Amino acid sequence: MFGMRNCRSLLVFLVLCLVSVLNVVRGSDESKVHIVYLGEKQHDDPEFVTESHHQMLSSLLGSKADAHDSMVYSYRHGFSGFAAKLTDSQAKKLADSPEVVHVMADSFYELATTRTWDYLGLSAAYPNNLLNDTNMGDQVIIGFIDTGVWPESESFNDNGVEPIPGHWKGGCESGEKFISTNCNRKLIGAKYFINGFLAKNEGFNSTESRDYISARDFIGHGTHTASIAGGSFVPNISYKGLAGGNLRGGAPRARIAIYKACWYVDQLGAVACSSSDILKAMDESMHDGVNVLSLSLGAQIPLYPETDLRDRIATGAFHAVAKGIIVVCAGGNSGPAAQTVLNTAPWVLTVAATTLDRSFPTHITLGNRKVILSQALYTGQELGFTSLVYPENAGNTNETYSGVCEYLDLNPNHILAGKVVLCFTTNTLFTAVSKAASYVKAAGGLGVIVARNPGYNLSPCRDDFPCVAIDYELGTDVLLYIRSTRSPVVKIQPSRTFVGQPVGTKVATFSSRGPNSISPAILKPDIGAPGVSILAATSPDSNNSVGGFDILAGTSMAAPVIAGVVALLKALHPNWSPAAFRSAIVTTAWRTDPFGEQIFAEGSSRKLADPFDYGGGIVNPEKAADPGLIYDMGTQDYILYLCSAGYNDSSISQLTGKVTACSNPRPSVLDVNLPSITIPNLKDEVTLTRTVTNVGLADSVYKVVVEPPLGIRVAVTPETLVFNTKKISVPFTVRVSTTHKINTGFYFGSLMWTDSMHNVTIPVSVRTQLLQNYYDEN
Repeated sequence: MFGMRNCRSLLVFLVLCLVSVLNVVRGSDESKVHIVYLGEKQHDDPEFVTESHHQMLSSLLGSKADAHDSMVYSYRHGFSGFAAKLTDSQAKKLADSPEVVHVMADSFYELATTRTWDYLGLSAAYPNNLLNDTNMGDQVIIGFIDTGVWPESESFNDNGVEPIPGHWKGGCESGEKFISTNCNRKLIGAKYFINGFLAKNEGFNSTESRDYISARDFIGHGTHTASIAGGSFVPNISYKGLAGGNLRGGAPRARIAIYKACWYVDQLGAVACSSSDILKAMDESMHDGVNVLSLSLGAQIPLYPETDLRDRIATGAFHAVAKGIIVVCAGGNSGPAAQTVLNTAPWVLTVAATTLDRSFPTHITLGNRKVILSQALYTGQELGFTSLVYPENAGNTNETYSGVCEYLDLNPNHILAGKVVLCFTTNTLFTAVSKAASYVKAAGGLGVIVARNPGYNLSPCRDDFPCVAIDYELGTDVLLYIRSTRSPVVKIQPSRTFVGQPVGTKVATFSSRGPNSISPAILKPDIGAPGVSILAATSPDSNNSVGGFDILAGTSMAAPVIAGVVALLKALHPNWSPAAFRSAIVTTAWRTDPFGEQIFAEGSSRKLADPFDYGGGIVNPEKAADPGLIYDMGTQDYILYLCSAGYNDSSISQLTGKVTACSNPRPSVLDVNLPSITIPNLKDEVTLTRTVTNVGLADSVYKVVVEPPLGIRVAVTPETLVFNTKKISVPFTVRVSTTHKINTGFYFGSLMWTDSMHNVTIPVSVRTQLLQNYYDEN
């Protein structure tokens, strides 16, 4: 999952060391789970589809009993296929069958509030806004594929919630410490999927596992994401006095459906999500009637192509989007490195994480009375002037690492005992802070000051141990003070909460960045949303739960923010396509923060944010409700994209489940009707097309305004678009040429259509490549 925490609970980052989960409790290698993909359903009766799967398996294995024992899942709603335990030779026989599109081995995926909604302009205190215009998302159902739910949380109370929507076909599945009555008019569905995980881990002991073999959430991640998007009103919530108020989700009257496909593995202290379980959860969600699907998980770089069925999220999402379901995915936590963004298929809405206009300043006072402002979530008592040490010349076996946070345990205990310890780390993750704190505490130390790259993934240290973070400049100031006196001391005060100006908005350090490593002409991420220090519900079993609530960070938290916004928009525009919602969100986004200040992207070094950091910008829900124009797409447009991206007919047919033949010549990937223009390899001049659809006043006139990237000429034809009752959609062309004489990096600009009331803006990203990185030898 893409929530940020230390490896004990959820891990702080995308890399959850789940690759090794296969070796934890591995069963026999003779058979393993394979997913058999049959493409589009050939019958509308799910029972008929499942029976056909059993017949196919019976023919292979020789008996119905063997087929029953082998079958893990039947996928029978969004598409046709099944997961079964097969040997490699059996899988090959099935793959050779003309009825079978593709067979692949199972794999594992990673798991990649109050102030949030006020910050985004959705305060419940104002009667005339999107929140109240949509009855807070009532009748819209948001599905979550995650670690489950804690149903007793107040965030899922159904006070004042109307009856369950009539289109709902799902239900609540009983299991360990979970019964159907745990659901209500708010939490209307809860199912769990573990067969794929168990088939790969036959020695897994469910009775000894701390996780619940049910939809109940042990780790708290799924509870957190669900409450961010659609949690009910909960008054007077506070997290240790730092963040709080009247807590709610983005669409507090939307309904929540939980699909638990991720399981806590005690031996790893991490969470594993089998792709066959994920795919079954997506299949069930399509049947049950969810309107929005939120997934805070993903794979690792290098990514599989969109037509490669090993990318189960892209495969399942394709079929979900074809059914009108908006699929929202976290973009990953591998930033600030370029080309790390995940979930890049153009049919999903991919989300980056930004900060809020809220900080937690923590005062550090040195013995020379110099006060340093650090960041922390420390809510304990003030630590009065205490001895301060930087462990150099400590007499340990490897002095090179004496002051490195990750190696503080190399120092003798007496060096750290009774002191506040300064250390340095190059790691931007909170694991560096938590690890240093645990070493210092174990040695009898009283606190730790961590100097590191700037980052915003704050979490409290265990047992409220004093741990604060500063940057290298301030860390060096502290170190120089230590070296200047025989008896250095420091005082650490509890953290405070500061909201509003002058706290600026930034793209979080950890948020994965573009450009898209699979298809560079497809801009990813699509949009940014708050994902740092987000207060929401959690499981009481979670290590840092305070009264059933916790503060987490990650694109895992940003994705459900967008899911909540989409739920409100869906209530307002029930007949829009998934692409229409993406377009509305991207073209109306803030490119400055809500106070008009420029948005920076955190990293080394800081820079102004660009489309590869946050797509169109930061979501602006009120503007997205009335975008004026949209860049719409449907299933056929996505197939044209696949053709333009160079995928062969057979691989496209595998994904869609239908025989597909691309035109000759193939369409240009630059013509895909996205709310963005990204040209990764401009040599001379290129002309591309877009089509906009009017969703505002019937009689409207829009004029173009272009801010070209540096050294790039952009000409739009026509320069004026006229709409009326008969002319709803209008195409236009964009001619782009370069004045650069050398290969360049990307430069950024924008293209806006305006009618004085609406500013429909898309990002333009262009890289001049006079000499290509590769070429055909012939």
